[in-house]
Amino acid sequence: MVGLAALAAAYVMSQFYRSFLAVLTPALSAEIGATKGDFAAASGAWFAAFALMQFVVGVGLDRFGPRRTAAALLAAGAGGGALLFAGAQSPWMVIAAMTLIGAGCSPVLMASVYIFARTQPPARLAVLISWLVGFGTAGNVVGASPLAAAAEAFGWRPIMAGLGLMTLAIAALIFAFVRDPERSHAGPQAGGLGFSGYLDLMKVRALWPILPLVMVNYAAAAGIRGLWAGPYLTDVYGADAIAIGYGTLAMALAMVAGSFAYGPLDQMLGTRKWVAFVGNVLGAVALAALALVPDGGFVASTILLAAVGLFGGSFGLMMTHGRAFLPAHLTGRGVTLLNFFSIGTVGLVQFATGPIVAASSVPGSPAAAYATLFGFYAALLAAALAVYLFARDARPEAA
Repeated sequence: MVGLAALAAAYVMSQFYRSFLAVLTPALSAEIGATKGDFAAASGAWFAAFALMQFVVGVGLDRFGPRRTAAALLAAGAGGGALLFAGAQSPWMVIAAMTLIGAGCSPVLMASVYIFARTQPPARLAVLISWLVGFGTAGNVVGASPLAAAAEAFGWRPIMAGLGLMTLAIAALIFAFVRDPERSHAGPQAGGLGFSGYLDLMKVRALWPILPLVMVNYAAAAGIRGLWAGPYLTDVYGADAIAIGYGTLAMALAMVAGSFAYGPLDQMLGTRKWVAFVGNVLGAVALAALALVPDGGFVASTILLAAVGLFGGSFGLMMTHGRAFLPAHLTGRGVTLLNFFSIGTVGLVQFATGPIVAASSVPGSPAAAYATLFGFYAALLAAALAVYLFARDARPEAA
């Protein structure tokens, strides 16, 4: 239990690190001259590093187990990256720090998912993953108004240094208390399989129509909460750091609620596919509303941002849907492949949104750029949903 608690705490930190930039944008702009393009690059670098490391993490989980894989990467990457961030003197140092932090956070959730998949009944998997994600999303909450207040009171550099030391302590707890589950010997290649296992996974045709929604179901919620909520509320409504904190707090709390809500619905309704489909349709509707009326008032916009967060919480359910079609001996590589597509797409979209906002900006009309941004997210989600209609359902097993 102590080991899983340490992994859960590490996941809280992971959620914090992917989302805190939105609150610190005013301070970083003023102190080190960071621009919106720099923030987009830094946020994208976090997600890109996180995603690319999934291939290393998958092999590490299957070969070395979650204890060593998670502890080593979290300490070296996230702990070291946070300390580098605390000493950043220019935008490139922030980008480098975010890259390290993303790599360091890459094994945390997958280590927990790997343990659940090895030790728990399949019927409980969606609830366990979704509730872990919901608990971890508390890091989004901490990275909203509490971070804004702390940064105002103590400065962002001491806060980031303290978080770096806390991350190192959590990594030590993981190494000391996590217990690796028994390895599966199913499958003729289980013993010596390396990166070629990912090629075998891509031959699983049942995954193909699921992957597009795996890729984009989280992209809007993560991208807006982690990066664009701050600039949007500042540019359109003139919000200061505290107001941004309140706006992002509402979205963060909704993301927590969404993760918990999706978890038991597959058991309650007897379907994974249609729970994910309807939820993401509602998320696309919220994005479309923001695109059509991006300047409808601070409160109305905050409610719609919260709706994006609420309905964008299907990550755990999508992981469970894909997990149903994975070979047992490729569990580690399978869940990290799904995570690669999910987080990797967030990173790619983050890199793309900076130029999109810049190209669609209209002098004197700050809402125009954000209308295009929200419309872009809505279109991505709608396209993925169209493909997902062809996916095979994986009805939950009886509990």
